[in-house]
Amino acid sequence: MWALRRCAYPLRSQGCRLGASQTSCSKFIVQSDYIEIAVGISEPAELVSSGYLFLKRFYHSPSIHLRLSQGSYSLSSQAGTESSEDNEDLEDGFSELETPASTDSIEESNTGDEIGEELVSGPELSDVDSEESLAEASQNEFNSDAEAGVADEDPKKRSPLDLWKVIMNAPHIKRALDKWVEEGNHLGRSEISVSMLNLRKRRMYGKALQVSEWLEENKRLKFVERDYASRIDLIAKVRGIQKAEQYIGKIPESFRSEIIYRTLLANCVAATNAKKSEEVFNKMRDLDFPISGFACNQLILLYKRLDKKKIADVLLLMEKENVKPTLFTYRVLIDTKGQSNDITGMEQVLETMKAEGIEPDVFTQSVLAKHYINGGLNEKAETVLKEMEGCNLKENRRACKSLLPLYAALGKADDVKRVWKACKSKPQLEECVAAIEAWGKLGKIEEAEAVFELMFTTWKLSSKYYAALLRVYANHKLLSKGKDLAKRMADSGCRIGPFTWDGLIKLYVEAGEVEKADSILQKAVQQSSMKPLFNSYMVIMDQYAKRGDVHNAEKIFHRLKLAGYVGRLRQFQTLLQAYVNAKTPAYGFRDRMRADNVFPNKAVAAQLAQVDAFKKTAISDLLD
Repeated sequence: MWALRRCAYPLRSQGCRLGASQTSCSKFIVQSDYIEIAVGISEPAELVSSGYLFLKRFYHSPSIHLRLSQGSYSLSSQAGTESSEDNEDLEDGFSELETPASTDSIEESNTGDEIGEELVSGPELSDVDSEESLAEASQNEFNSDAEAGVADEDPKKRSPLDLWKVIMNAPHIKRALDKWVEEGNHLGRSEISVSMLNLRKRRMYGKALQVSEWLEENKRLKFVERDYASRIDLIAKVRGIQKAEQYIGKIPESFRSEIIYRTLLANCVAATNAKKSEEVFNKMRDLDFPISGFACNQLILLYKRLDKKKIADVLLLMEKENVKPTLFTYRVLIDTKGQSNDITGMEQVLETMKAEGIEPDVFTQSVLAKHYINGGLNEKAETVLKEMEGCNLKENRRACKSLLPLYAALGKADDVKRVWKACKSKPQLEECVAAIEAWGKLGKIEEAEAVFELMFTTWKLSSKYYAALLRVYANHKLLSKGKDLAKRMADSGCRIGPFTWDGLIKLYVEAGEVEKADSILQKAVQQSSMKPLFNSYMVIMDQYAKRGDVHNAEKIFHRLKLAGYVGRLRQFQTLLQAYVNAKTPAYGFRDRMRADNVFPNKAVAAQLAQVDAFKKTAISDLLD
């Protein structure tokens, strides 16, 4: 761990200071300055951030300046700046969280592992075992188990998927479940698990919550801690963190275990709510739950988005409490260094990881390759890609999904063709999506369309897979083709959701029809209970900002908050740019940011100076 923290030393010239007090204290405090780093924007902070770490309690008080002490530990060396659009897609973050490896029971698969996989979603780092891949694999396992049970126990028992179909088509979930039971249909763990996994997979959290409520009200399932954890996760997603926290008080005390608070913590992190995340972490300490790698990883994930310097605080806590970094910990650290363009630091973290006996998996290698490509180090990226391939690509199919877009990013069409050839005879859905993305990056529209047609003739596709080709059309401003694909999707009976909205919005924005894109987003919100992606709002807001259209930029900013996207620097930064381009003063903007617990980095501070109505200039001083 010491070697890992040494990798995190900042440049002394930047004045970052952090120290440790007595190790005998039992909690954890972090007091912070007005420093905020946007997700995907790793600009060096203009202000000096200094820290004094107490292993006592997190204390959220941004107005209190940190005291200086000896030593310095910081994850982000701020070696450069980088802004990646990928980081803002969805709900910026990782598409997976570290979860228990055990899948011995349906209960665990239903409410434990799946919770960890999907609490924070986004393509910033999209693991080959992402939420949807896990759900599909788990569903197949449940289906096979259930079918085996049918053969042994009751030949007339209906397939677990039948209940799922009933729930999907039901206008009233609870009535449909009442009718299911009245007709004498079986309702056990297998049926419930398949239905809940499919609902989560499609982000239909409202329906999943109704199913969970019905099960508890009618005592059709003996709830265990993981069922309660699943319920908390759904409440947090549908009704917010406060309601989820209130529900914990209704859970029998014997079931208020670590997984209950761990689930709440992960949702707080997903909401980028630093204050509540730290409160929940402290609550876990107060309840004498051991500090787990999962909980620490959540904090690292949080500070990766909000204040990268605080990651060193968590690493220090892990060292003091003898919590070993996991593969996921190293993934976050490697990606954090890569985002800061600190390739040397990224490689040092990798070496420390290997020295600890943890070898990088395909996912971690893909992160390395991505940052090498972004840094212009193509030879190093190619070396990593060859390691990912191994000796036999057909036997190492796990890597194909990552290899396709990475080779495309290097402009290597022949390698994309070669990797796709290894998959084409028996493709997997996610490999097809990756191939569409790869061909799209290379500008080979016909090849991308051919992959889509292969998918179309092989599977019954959901809207997610149409959206993959829709994004290609949007990136190449093929509005007519995009419209035709959207009509084809509707004709096929696909349920239109956030991924489709996002593709359509980008399609119209790229075609210059921003008002039409705005109209699509507004109708989507009005007609569906599903939440649009963060990126869908930002694509439109960026265009209004470029125009200097303050009125419409403010409108999108307000709708972002209504959708629950709060506490993110990027939306303030974009709104500020609208004022800058309009050459209009932004009165009280600092107070607005402070109210949302968001504080300026160097770039935003420069924007604020430009729109400050009361700023002094040489001529204003003379006139005054």
